[in-house]
Amino acid sequence: MPHLVILYTGQLDAETDIGALCRTLANTMLAVRDEDDRQVFPAGGTRVLAYPAAHYAVADGGAAGRAVGGDGDYAFVYLNLRMGRGRSATTHRKLGDALLMATKAHFQPLFSRRHIGVTLQIDEGQEVFDAKHSNLHPLFNPKA
Repeated sequence: MPHLVILYTGQLDAETDIGALCRTLANTMLAVRDEDDRQVFPAGGTRVLAYPAAHYAVADGGAAGRAVGGDGDYAFVYLNLRMGRGRSATTHRKLGDALLMATKAHFQPLFSRRHIGVTLQIDEGQEVFDAKHSNLHPLFNPKA
């Protein structure tokens, strides 16, 4: 953990590099530092996963967009970061601001050509069950 999951309308695959967005957001997460200047997330536990929606309905189906001269081909990107408890509200805000800024920068070329909604949510909570098995962490922390 943390896991950032991106759900997006499938037509964006032809217009932008979602894989590059994933790498940018992972790098953004790894760069965030807390109030004590410690890295917030471990490299071996940071994951960004993206899934296109093959089927979707966005807004009113295009009637409003066509009424004002648009084509009604709306796009949407939903980002949900799930992380364990223990980080401060300041760190949450810093992380959210950094992720939103990176996401907006990625989609900036598209904002002038199409309508896109972007939502970012960060969830933190107590897990009722949390098991992990990974051989990734030793790659980034060889002394462990």
